[in-house]
Amino acid sequence: MYCIRQEERWRGRKKTETNHWWQRETPFSSFVPKLDARNRLNAAREIDPVTLPNCQLIKGIERGSEDIDILPNGVAFISSGLKYPGLKSFAPDKPGEIFLMDLNEEKPRAVELRISRGFDLASFNPHGISTYIDKDDTVYLFVVNHPHQKSTVEVFKFVEDDNSLVHLKTIRHDLLISVNDIVAMGPDSFYATNDHYFSDFILMFLEMFLGLTWSNVVYYSPKEVKEVAAGFYSANGINISPDKKYIYVADILDHKVHVMEKHANWNLTHAKTLQLDTLVDNLSVDPDTGDIWTGCHPNGMKLFYSDPENLPASEVLRIQNILSEEPVVTRVYADDGSVLQGSSVASVHGGKLLIGTVFHRALYCEL
Repeated sequence: MYCIRQEERWRGRKKTETNHWWQRETPFSSFVPKLDARNRLNAAREIDPVTLPNCQLIKGIERGSEDIDILPNGVAFISSGLKYPGLKSFAPDKPGEIFLMDLNEEKPRAVELRISRGFDLASFNPHGISTYIDKDDTVYLFVVNHPHQKSTVEVFKFVEDDNSLVHLKTIRHDLLISVNDIVAMGPDSFYATNDHYFSDFILMFLEMFLGLTWSNVVYYSPKEVKEVAAGFYSANGINISPDKKYIYVADILDHKVHVMEKHANWNLTHAKTLQLDTLVDNLSVDPDTGDIWTGCHPNGMKLFYSDPENLPASEVLRIQNILSEEPVVTRVYADDGSVLQGSSVASVHGGKLLIGTVFHRALYCEL
């Protein structure tokens, strides 16, 4: 059980047209379980807006802000320019970027980070990101990358003096098949989600619409690489509790956040599940309160088809006390796409909120 503040009564808007994309026949129509797929994508859901008084779009971010990670000192890293199979891109021929925002500034602005020579910038296609601060205060940035439709994890060192990233290594492995998000455990170790079992677009499509639960979570270190959790429709966002005891995993197509207990051998066991009524994307954790903030897709059909007259909406949830018997879920922000399309992440620091998107803009709010 859980409570929902500002509870929304889900209403399915009446459809009088007969040529909507979800009604069209496709080569797969004879065997794809369309009703189940529509339910997983929340195809009938419409939302009521929830506004915040002090928000503005972030200048310079025009091609997405798929993931955001904020350091304890208020410096935020933002991945931009993701090109993902089946999803829109406003600049498909341009490489991705990593932006930085210092939330301590009176008027924070996005600054593109320079990446060291020798790294293949032309094929840079950043997805999920995670930071790790070592004992000597070195800041490592882990970036999920999809060069040439593959999956790698790029490890960078952040150089604050000149706002640059020094590329340290590229990690590839047979278990890192279709990586979506990552949470760093050390300077060279992490948990990662594979959102699909396959990396081929057609097989990914079939996997989703057939409802196969072959998605998983992998632990990586130089000494050991292994699957530590499985059975997801599409494991997406991943993060860790402030006490380092639990790993949170969002299953975007099952509308759930899974709480996994972390063990000394890095294995994960299921502790509990929180059911929601939205497609949960990336997860951010407030280090002070332990609250989970997440960017969500109220209607996944709109995200995939990106109709300019029926834009993909945005929704931000705050989950408090997820380990309790009655977590509190608050809808902090919701927009029909007129301001922000396809929210994928929400992250807070010091009363300031950043909302990122898969392929659109980014929003800065003062709470």
